[in-house]
Amino acid sequence: MLEPSNNNELPAIPAKKYFTIGEVSDLCGVKPHVLRYWEQEFSQIDPVKRRGNRRSYQRQDVLIIRQIRALLYEKGYTIGGARAHLESDDNKDDSNQSHQLIHQMIGELEEMLLLLK
Repeated sequence: MLEPSNNNELPAIPAKKYFTIGEVSDLCGVKPHVLRYWEQEFSQIDPVKRRGNRRSYQRQDVLIIRQIRALLYEKGYTIGGARAHLESDDNKDDSNQSHQLIHQMIGELEEMLLLLK
């Protein structure tokens, strides 16, 4: 498992529409039970429930989970503080999420470039 301060070392998000809870766990560096708990605490995380109550996360969910992870593990926020921070950011453009998405895309493009060489 990744250390809390290594959010920049998280793996690239693959170009898929839906992710399983296990995939999201690996992509975000948190265990599945933590993801299930965060779903209850943060209204921004809303995975699609499939047959058998299996969760399917979308790319935006993964980005929000990574942002929550950074708030809790790196910046030392409490659950309530992180929730309040995210709710206040919902009213304006979330530049942090956009920045994270751009950083992710750059990483994916660099990987493609290496494959093409």
